[in-house]
Amino acid sequence: MIPLKNNSEDKPSWINSIPFNYGWVIVVVAWIGMFMSGPGQTFVVAIFVDPIIEDTGWSRTTVSAVYSAGSICAFVGAVIAGRAFDKLGARIVLTAVAALFGLATVLMSQVTHPVHLFLGFWGIRSLGQTALSMVSTSTVNIWFIRLRGKATAITSLAAPISEIALPPLVYLLIVNNGWRSTWVILGIAIWVILLPPAILLVRRTPESIGLKPDMGRKDVLGLNDSQAADVQEENWTSKEAMKTKSFWLIIFAGTAGSLIGTAMTFHHMSIMNSRGIEDTQATLILSLTAAVGVFSTILAGYLLDKIPNRFILVAGQVALMASMGWTFFIQDTWHAIVYGIFTGMAQGLIYTTMIVIFPNYFGRKHLGTIMGVATIGMVVSSGLGPLPFGALYEISNNYDLAIISFLPLPALCALSALFAPPPKHKSD
Repeated sequence: MIPLKNNSEDKPSWINSIPFNYGWVIVVVAWIGMFMSGPGQTFVVAIFVDPIIEDTGWSRTTVSAVYSAGSICAFVGAVIAGRAFDKLGARIVLTAVAALFGLATVLMSQVTHPVHLFLGFWGIRSLGQTALSMVSTSTVNIWFIRLRGKATAITSLAAPISEIALPPLVYLLIVNNGWRSTWVILGIAIWVILLPPAILLVRRTPESIGLKPDMGRKDVLGLNDSQAADVQEENWTSKEAMKTKSFWLIIFAGTAGSLIGTAMTFHHMSIMNSRGIEDTQATLILSLTAAVGVFSTILAGYLLDKIPNRFILVAGQVALMASMGWTFFIQDTWHAIVYGIFTGMAQGLIYTTMIVIFPNYFGRKHLGTIMGVATIGMVVSSGLGPLPFGALYEISNNYDLAIISFLPLPALCALSALFAPPPKHKSD
């Protein structure tokens, strides 16, 4: 449990001199964490797939299956990190995750057997894609309530920016240094860039250093006695949250974005090629998707502080359906551009909302454990996504059957979100 009352864990002498809300410092550290989760994300791992196949002689099916297995098992990272987050606090957990993620990334350079590759994928997906992302965003959610959407949107911008910046950099590193040395370079970069701010700047909660969510030192000192009382918010235990209908409906509502989004990203080049789009243009569409994701993340952050969160999640599902349906019309580059716009809108709206909606619904006190459980559905669906798309492609020799088969899923997820209002305690 994270103590939300003013029982200081640090002597915040230097923090007292900061003229603005220290929560924005936390946002900067979390942004770095989200950006550096890139080596555990599909958009970076995909750059390594062909070099690994060429070097080891393993089949594409073997590497893909091992990656899916490692991704599915990555839910373990969410559960462990979530529980540790509640018990030990953000600084300890973020530091530990960063240290272990860097180590797992370095060890990827040593794989010589498919079992080693599975353990490597499991490690970087559990620690990077799952634990590091979850701890970074949960830390921000602890520090903000009224401005949570805005703060989360700023943090979430790191994801599409990482998707734009890292793939070409990693490609150049592989060309010049080889894929094994590139994993070592990425691991060292994680340690050098993320560990110092995690250790030096992160604090457990605003209350632990005499502050309050959304407020700087001067704001707190200016409060009267009644205003200085603890922030009033509903805080649910994980067991209480799991007994609500909204908890499970929101988890289900997030599966389409994870499953279909990962599948279509993993098979992006093949999907575009099947529609007559060459590799160069297809690669540019990925960059366009990430750029639109920046815009939609900012938009989602603004809207999340203004309107019911579930409506934004519904809008994201509509954009995802539009993205899927539009693939049938792709015959030229401008058609692919429209597809990239729809896809980027869906990614930003769904991803940002899924980060914010759980603390908005269930409070901050047990957020780590709650997010750990909630993340399981997203992680498992993300790992499962590429397999059926690939299998259905093998059956039909195109992606039409896969897209038609999965098109009802975002529609069902939209309905699920629509019927998931904020829960209320029975005593209310």
